[in-house]
Amino acid sequence: MTRHELIEQIRAKKSFLCVGLDTDLNKIPKHLLETEDPIFEFNKAIIDATKDFCVAYKPNIAFYEQYGEKGWASLEKTLNYIPKNIFTIADAKRGDIGNTSTYYAKTFFEYLPFDSVTIAPYMGEDSVTPFLDFPGKWAIVLALTSNKGAMDFQIIKDENGEEFFKSVLRKTSTWGNPENMMYVVGATRAEQIGEVRAIVPDSFFLVPGVGAQGGSLEDVCQYGWNKDCGLLVNSSRAILYASNGENFAQKAREEAQKVQTEMANILIEKGL
Repeated sequence: MTRHELIEQIRAKKSFLCVGLDTDLNKIPKHLLETEDPIFEFNKAIIDATKDFCVAYKPNIAFYEQYGEKGWASLEKTLNYIPKNIFTIADAKRGDIGNTSTYYAKTFFEYLPFDSVTIAPYMGEDSVTPFLDFPGKWAIVLALTSNKGAMDFQIIKDENGEEFFKSVLRKTSTWGNPENMMYVVGATRAEQIGEVRAIVPDSFFLVPGVGAQGGSLEDVCQYGWNKDCGLLVNSSRAILYASNGENFAQKAREEAQKVQTEMANILIEKGL
């Protein structure tokens, strides 16, 4: 999916919501465990319930590959079920070099035709650029994450007093462009989102941490907005597990609609 197509979806749906498909067999409704493929049945119901309100879906690959061949089959069925006009993100956090990176890219862009994949850039340019060789596909680079351990490395300052995450942004932005590279920026680092935006003003951000992790949508938009919206705000647990009963899909729909309504108001206010 191109940048133009993504922006058009945001405008058409009045939404920049990404639904994270972090499907946990320990949390899904028990009656689904009796089906042949509980993961896919759950995902299918969630997609049917939320597709009117979101512009992206983000399966976390670890939740699938832990089950080996069966998990990959569930992932493939899920991906094929997602409407083609909705942006898809393989949350895989791959990051290796040379042919290994190329083969990871082939996995998520050819074998499983995702629109994008999350990338850990720690190994440098040759861990990221192979993902940029696929037209219409995106690398989503980890920049400033919302986990506690992010503080171990991401805010270490160099001899000029600049935090490491800013160095990552400046360097990686020379490898790609706003048409093929996004950044993961955690919602729980609200004011620092503005610092990221100052370095990469035109890029899209994938923003986890809103909702269950305590991040504020209002703060994310205050600090991260650009002329094209520039945000994909992810919600996983708050939508997926709004209910563990037989009404789980309806409750997921209600939660997604709440977020979309808030986003629609923001988009109108911002003139998009």
